Amino acid sequence: MTAAVGYAACLWAARGRSPWSARRTVAWYAGLVCAAAGLLGPVAAAAHTSFTAHMLGHLLLGMLAPLLLVLGAPVTLILRAVPVARARSLTRLLRSRYVRIITYPMVAAVLNAGGLWVLYTTSLYQQMHTSALIHGLVHAHIFLAGYLFTASLVGRDPDPHRASVPVRSAVLIAFIAAHSILAKWLYAHPPAGVEVTDGQAGAQLMYYGGDAVDVVLIVLLFAGWYSATRPKAAADSPSGPQSTRDLQVDREH
Repeated sequence: MTAAVGYAACLWAARGRSPWSARRTVAWYAGLVCAAAGLLGPVAAAAHTSFTAHMLGHLLLGMLAPLLLVLGAPVTLILRAVPVARARSLTRLLRSRYVRIITYPMVAAVLNAGGLWVLYTTSLYQQMHTSALIHGLVHAHIFLAGYLFTASLVGRDPDPHRASVPVRSAVLIAFIAAHSILAKWLYAHPPAGVEVTDGQAGAQLMYYGGDAVDVVLIVLLFAGWYSATRPKAAADSPSGPQSTRDLQVDREH
C-alpha cells in the first residue's frame, strides 16, 4: 500500500514536468500486484502445504514482481518529484560505495541465486514453515535480491556504476545456468517433507517459469544496448524513447 500511494504521490508532484510514460506506471502497479499475490491470498496460503504453490509464489515475488517494478523506474520518478536539494542527496547515495557494491551484477547474482541454493539445499526451507520470523526474512530476501539483480541488469533508473553489456550478459548467463541447475536438482531431490510428484511439479515450474522471465531479461538487456549505441540523431529525435527524455530531465538535478 505504501509503495502504491508513494508512487502516485510522486506522479502528482511531478505533474508539471515532461509526460511520464504510462507503461512505467502500469509496470509498477502490475509488479505490486504480483508481489502481493506471492505473499497474500490463495497462492500464499497453499504454499504452506504445496511445494508447487510455493514455487509459484517464488516466481511472482522473486522474478516477475522485481522485473515489473524495475521497469517502473521508481528512482527516476522520485528524482523528478522531489526538490533539487533532496534529488542531489539521493544522487550522492546512488554514488556511494555501498550501493555500488550491492548493485554490481556479480554481487547481486550471488545474493539472488546463492540465496535460493541455501534455501532449497539446507534445512532453511523447513524452518521457514515453522517460524514466522524466518518466513518473513526469507521472503524479504527473495524479493530484495530479485530486485537488485534485475536492476543491475536492465534497470531503467540512473546508475552511475552500471556495468558494461558484456559483464551483464556474462552474469545473466551464469545466473540462468545456476537457476536451471537448481531446478533440475530439485526435480531429483525435492526438499525434505515434500512429496515426489509435488516436488517435481514445483521444480518444472521453477525451470520453465524462470526461463520465461530470463528470456524477457535477455531481450531488455540487448534492447537497452541497441538503444544506447544507435546513432545519436535517432536518440535525440522527438520520437525517441521515453527513457532518453527522462535522462535529460534527470541531468537537470
